[in-house]
Amino acid sequence: MSAATPLPQERRLVTAIPGPKSQELQARKLGAVAAGVGTTLPVYVSRANGGVLEDVDGNSLIDFGSGIAVTSVGNSAEAVVAKATEQLAAFTHTCFMVTPYEGYVEVAEQLNELTPGDHEKRTALFNSGAEAVENAVKIARVYTKRTAVVVFDHGYHGRTNLTMGLTAKNMPYKQGFGPFAPEIYRVPVAYPYRWLTGSENCAAEAAAQAIDMINKQIGAENVAAIIIEPIQGEGGFIEPARGFLPAIVEYAKANGIVFVADEIQTGFCRTGQWFACDDEGIVPDLITTAKGIAGGLPLAAVTGRAEIMDATHGGGLGGTYGGNPVACAGALGAIETMKSQDLNGKAQRIGEIMLTRLRALQEKFAGSDTVNIGEVRGRGAMIAVELVKPGGKEPAAEITAAIAKACHAEGLVVLTAGTYGNVLRFLPPLVMPEHLLNEGLDIIEGAFSRV
Repeated sequence: MSAATPLPQERRLVTAIPGPKSQELQARKLGAVAAGVGTTLPVYVSRANGGVLEDVDGNSLIDFGSGIAVTSVGNSAEAVVAKATEQLAAFTHTCFMVTPYEGYVEVAEQLNELTPGDHEKRTALFNSGAEAVENAVKIARVYTKRTAVVVFDHGYHGRTNLTMGLTAKNMPYKQGFGPFAPEIYRVPVAYPYRWLTGSENCAAEAAAQAIDMINKQIGAENVAAIIIEPIQGEGGFIEPARGFLPAIVEYAKANGIVFVADEIQTGFCRTGQWFACDDEGIVPDLITTAKGIAGGLPLAAVTGRAEIMDATHGGGLGGTYGGNPVACAGALGAIETMKSQDLNGKAQRIGEIMLTRLRALQEKFAGSDTVNIGEVRGRGAMIAVELVKPGGKEPAAEITAAIAKACHAEGLVVLTAGTYGNVLRFLPPLVMPEHLLNEGLDIIEGAFSRV
């Protein structure tokens, strides 16, 4: 469906969720697709635009997931569709490593300009976030001539062998898939809500513990890269306590370690700034991006300091589809949309509405004997609530799943996350109309009341 004839921005349920046609397709899926490929909500989409998804049964659902922060500019955004369509008609592929094309260069130029820092930069394009992270490790190792990589509790970095090793959570991402790549070390992160001595001590204590572990267990002189999500995604939208990231950056700089910001989920206006690093003025040596970069087309990137990016020998980076011309065209359309529609401002407005409503919900259920909202957190259009059992901070994973299911039944797509499976996370498209945003929040409140 073209962006010129957008879907009505309304929730509409004409069948139960999922409907009969979706159920038929789900049965086909079970017979054709590997069992390991899971589905959060088996509703089969036929069209999507703005803040809604229309399924094969004619239901229109409110989208609080954006394909896990991918369709930030909305599905079938006009500039994305126009530029990708024009590129499709010209050519679909040549392989940039064989006969290159301008679109790849244009995307690299845009990323060099938009990412934090005014130093000279270079960019390499890939297909997925995991590929970007894996290549960032390769680049850091070549540049430093070191091997060790440091990551953090609750972090998520992908599903390839190396990035599974970098990822903290075992189930479902790592269970049974080892052995994993060596020379990966995990240290504490500043998780304010669960820091044992209190949130006010969190940043300094977590940084001190992490640095002490690196020094004692690895040796700073052996560390090629420190990799962290400025807001941890799959870990539960954990915002490290303010001051933690600058301390880690300072340590990396002092010890010749490449600091890598994994902005795959947080990047491209999602947090109300171009990148989440901007919030504390963090300038990473390398930054990995994907998800929201191309309006739904598969594209990822590593961008960083020219001297680091150029350390790799010719032919050492690349891949058959990396920087596909159609995906590059989509990225140029997505970035144009972000700029022209001020999606940073729209993300900030979404955050204001959601945080206000969800904190009111937190107060409303503070005395519940079933579940409490332990914390409401996030920035921009990357918001989460952590659910706990009454009287403490014990994770309430089963109730979290039940609330998500209740939202799904009412035509609202929501996602869960968190190391303990007790976080509801919300990632609405940045172009979502406010009436849909508020209707979605009404559904969430109703789900809490019922569950």
